[in-house]
Amino acid sequence: MIIRSKAPLRLGLAGGGTDVAPYSDLYGGAILNATISMYAYATIKPLNNGKIILHAIDKDEIYEFDSVEELIINNELDLHKGVYNRIVKDFTKKSLSFKLETFVDAPPGSGLGTSSTLVVAILGAFTEWLKLPLGEYDVAQLAYNIERVDLDMAGGKQDQYAATFGGVNFMEFFEKDKVIVNPLRIQQSYLNELAYNLILYYTETSRLSSKIIEAQKKNVKAKNQKSIEAMHKLKEQSVMMKEALLKGELDNIGKILDFGWQHKKEMAEGITSPFIDKIYSKAMEHGASGGKISGAGGGGFMIFYCPENTRTNVINALKEFGGQTNRYEFTSSGLFSWSI
Repeated sequence: MIIRSKAPLRLGLAGGGTDVAPYSDLYGGAILNATISMYAYATIKPLNNGKIILHAIDKDEIYEFDSVEELIINNELDLHKGVYNRIVKDFTKKSLSFKLETFVDAPPGSGLGTSSTLVVAILGAFTEWLKLPLGEYDVAQLAYNIERVDLDMAGGKQDQYAATFGGVNFMEFFEKDKVIVNPLRIQQSYLNELAYNLILYYTETSRLSSKIIEAQKKNVKAKNQKSIEAMHKLKEQSVMMKEALLKGELDNIGKILDFGWQHKKEMAEGITSPFIDKIYSKAMEHGASGGKISGAGGGGFMIFYCPENTRTNVINALKEFGGQTNRYEFTSSGLFSWSI
């Protein structure tokens, strides 16, 4: 038997950063995101030889262990280990023997939620294999607990829920890890136009998002009013984006993205850089009406809204920076697992 799963990566369109505690606990957060046709994949092959094999194909890393109830966390495929350790602790109560292979369509640190989506995909494969009684909210919250609590990795809450639910969602975040996912019924013609006009540009740089997120958290704890006010504005941006998409007011998308980007840069140091600023300015000069860095900031993917027929001009203008534009489509489904 072979068990497979896949979970989609996401574009954060508005509100990014307001899902991170302590801001979300104190003020409540709101994010609008959409999943795209780039995925994290997981495959489990049960074994009967008392071994555990973990293989990250895209990273060219493979490790073999004796089957034990808890694998040591030591910066070697810790996401894989973290899921396994929690599965044993909460469900099987005994060790398992298997080979786990994974692959992600985007590199780590690229700003598309790769780490959290990978956790969701791995968790989905285990859920399919062991027939665990987990609903969508259960999977997303468990993935969050594994990554943020068990492995102590800094970050927010949106990625786990986006990967699990899929589609275009307006998400609200409250204290004590309460999350409400509101699926949005966007007309297909609006989504098609959005995908055509919204280019996804990979800067071919990566960043350690944890440093930026820790700085953001520190600013909230220190009651840095400039940073907190910026997060308030980003929460407003998520409502503005929701209204524009539902009403099909696509001409406003670029302006809403730019509004958020100008405030996002004030949340913490490291979100932008001279290189990122040059890319942003070049895109705007050649017809983009707004954009942003994807994820926490500092590098990775950027998105730009290019209205009317400016898409090609912007793509050509950005070639001088050596990055690449990725094709994608918006997806309506989230985590999917199956057995063969």
